[in-house]
Amino acid sequence: MSYDLPDARCIHPVTLPDGTRHKGTVFLKPAIDHPRIEVGAFTYASDFDPPPPDGWAAQLAPYLFPMSKDRLVIGRFCQIAHGVRFITASANHAWHGATSFPFGIFALDKEVMAQPDTRDTHVGHDVWIGYGALIGPGVRIGNGAIIGAGAVVRGDVPDYAVVTGNPARVARMRFGPAEVARLNRLAWWHWPEARIAAARPHLEAGALDVLEAMAPQ
Repeated sequence: MSYDLPDARCIHPVTLPDGTRHKGTVFLKPAIDHPRIEVGAFTYASDFDPPPPDGWAAQLAPYLFPMSKDRLVIGRFCQIAHGVRFITASANHAWHGATSFPFGIFALDKEVMAQPDTRDTHVGHDVWIGYGALIGPGVRIGNGAIIGAGAVVRGDVPDYAVVTGNPARVARMRFGPAEVARLNRLAWWHWPEARIAAARPHLEAGALDVLEAMAPQ
């Protein structure tokens, strides 16, 4: 059986049985035009209360502004569920003094307070972020990780870890260290689209030996 990948340039890639496009699921790369957000191909977000097509950046990362100093970088083939929010570094107040009140943003001369936290937030490839998860500033989520529903991620997440809770902690690893290393070497998310499509049944079955034989040389 042959397989085809969806068109990565399509904003609404899911077609319902009646032939209409499902407006609640979008490929983020063509949907988001924001100078501080970088999203890889085939990464999608789904929401039961979807914003307008040009509103996904503000919905997912409401504190990340065009003039922010930090970035949100999301890899390829990620899956982002309803209610996920990235609380980026630009949301932080300076708090090392006697107060955390942001006087600068209310100044009559309209001077903007210098951003106290400029850490980028990074999400790897093939990451599944579950319903209502919150991703904190400066977090780095590894490839193949799964973020449980409602998790509050405040620290880095290893490759292929499953994390749950508040604060999120590793509940288990999806694979052992040797298999994680093999998967990262494969980096199938960077393969040509035709080869990914051909590899689909083996990706779904976790057939690493077959995938390694199929990998581009």
